Amino acid sequence: MSANNPPGGQDPDRTTAYRWNQGQPESSQQPGGQPYQQHQPYPPQQPPYQQQPQQPYGQPQQPYGQPQQPYGQPQYNQQQPYGQQQYGQQPGYGDQTVREPHGWQQQGPEGFGPSHAAPAKKGGKGWLIAAIAAVLVVLVGGGGVYAVSALSGGGAQPHEVLPAGAIGYVRIDLDPAANQKVALFALARKFTVTKDKVTGDDPRKALFEAIKSDSDSLADVDFAKDVDPWLGSRIGAAVLPAAAGSEEPGFAVAVQVTDEAAAKAGIAKLMGKEKYGLAFRDDYAILSEDQASAAKYAQGPTLGEDGEFTGDLDALGEPGVLSFWTNVGKLGEMSKSAMTAEQKQMLDKVKNARFAGALRFDSAYAELAGVVRGAEAMSAGDPQSANISTLPASTAGAFSASGLGDLVVKQWSELMTSASATPDGTSAKQLIDQAQQAYGLSLPDDLGTMLGKNLTVAVDGEGLDAQMPKVGVRIVTDPAKAEAIMAKIEKALTDSGQAAPKLNKQSGDGTYTIATTPEYAKQLAEEGTLGDSETFQTAIPDAGSATFALYVDLDKIEQFYLKGLQGDDLANAKLFRAVGLSGTQSGADASFSLRVLFN
Repeated sequence: MSANNPPGGQDPDRTTAYRWNQGQPESSQQPGGQPYQQHQPYPPQQPPYQQQPQQPYGQPQQPYGQPQQPYGQPQYNQQQPYGQQQYGQQPGYGDQTVREPHGWQQQGPEGFGPSHAAPAKKGGKGWLIAAIAAVLVVLVGGGGVYAVSALSGGGAQPHEVLPAGAIGYVRIDLDPAANQKVALFALARKFTVTKDKVTGDDPRKALFEAIKSDSDSLADVDFAKDVDPWLGSRIGAAVLPAAAGSEEPGFAVAVQVTDEAAAKAGIAKLMGKEKYGLAFRDDYAILSEDQASAAKYAQGPTLGEDGEFTGDLDALGEPGVLSFWTNVGKLGEMSKSAMTAEQKQMLDKVKNARFAGALRFDSAYAELAGVVRGAEAMSAGDPQSANISTLPASTAGAFSASGLGDLVVKQWSELMTSASATPDGTSAKQLIDQAQQAYGLSLPDDLGTMLGKNLTVAVDGEGLDAQMPKVGVRIVTDPAKAEAIMAKIEKALTDSGQAAPKLNKQSGDGTYTIATTPEYAKQLAEEGTLGDSETFQTAIPDAGSATFALYVDLDKIEQFYLKGLQGDDLANAKLFRAVGLSGTQSGADASFSLRVLFN
């Protein structure tokens, strides 16, 4: 299986139009079914030291800079293959053309520079943990565009060599799919803190130096001599069930290598006097707590052969630069002895649940995507679409969730039992009883009616600085029942001598709307055109099927959060365009996408 393809077999050079709850990207093919070829930018200038060109990690690839047809555009700018160019002499590099979201723009020879952010002091095996923590900083601050010059994304992935039976897994990839590298390059050029830091730095070296600066045990380790000759671009770690008679979980770390003999010597120097086990499999060094464990893991079945694991990653799609997976129930079992009775009861509900996630990039946004599968006990049926695309086009922010009413009614007894078990549970139950008596409510049925099949809260972008901003709630429910409940509450307030709040209500066909102004109540009750907005479409993919969604158009509220900012802070803050969180819940499975969009 290609190193960068998810288990479903997607093309590592595909375009970046993701749909987190679908198996394939929207626009990854030309007519006829052929995948688009991505433009490979010229590699940034290499460091001045001389070294032999390395083979790409994992598999052969074509020479860097080989002209291709970028995004369907005509070919242009050819260059010598990697390893044949003369350092410091890159004809045409100053005219390098980089794909930006809105057309082709000429770019200069900037590149990522080394990151100044360093992890906390670590020693011994701590370098492995620190490496995982520091990679994201390195990707954007210390050589991300070095990786853009190597667009293969080939070779085995850590899960293909780590042992089966893992209950947790995390992967960092400095050699992800081509689209991820190009997207990181485009995003880095937008921000003042990164656009002038594009050097040719090897991201592995930047990562190592960041760790070494705060680790006394690595003082005598030299990257060029002790690390560069063998270190690949990927690291993966697996958490394993505790061995019999032990409460501590096991672990295995897979580090991609290019030379086993050099890796053996280099790892020995890195680990110093720390005890560890080391074995090799498919261009990876496998490290564990002792030699017997490492040898066993290198021979046995792998995590990549686990059907549940590969199915979860396939559902997740593009793995991006960072991905992770856990068996929620089995991970919880490790600490079950320290849990309360209520916590154990909650754990039983998710004993078969698994969670997978990925951090990935597009030139217009960064995305954290995730899937939950196998959570049968948490199922609330199949809620309807939240569909906030029908809100007014002037909407600045909205939150919508479906199925809350049915969920509250179904889980009411358990909710009350859980509340009673908390320190404040008695007072909470008293408040609920008082509310029922004071307002004549029938719980949980009346609460289920007001939460409805879908509940949407919206804030309009027009008049945000007015004395009465436009804020409203739209509920998909029985409008007659909702009006009767509101009437009971208002009457109870009036009878007690309190003033009932001035609310503007609108009943529609299966909907009930409450807003701060009559005009806005009418707007919310009607069919709006927010879904026509390109910003909304990017922030909330597949809005028609999402069962929950949160959307904020930052451009519409920037007048409030840009106040007081100056210089680079102001310029960078203006780049943030919108935030979208959306997902689906159906039966025992759920998925979500959190996107931060950039101008």
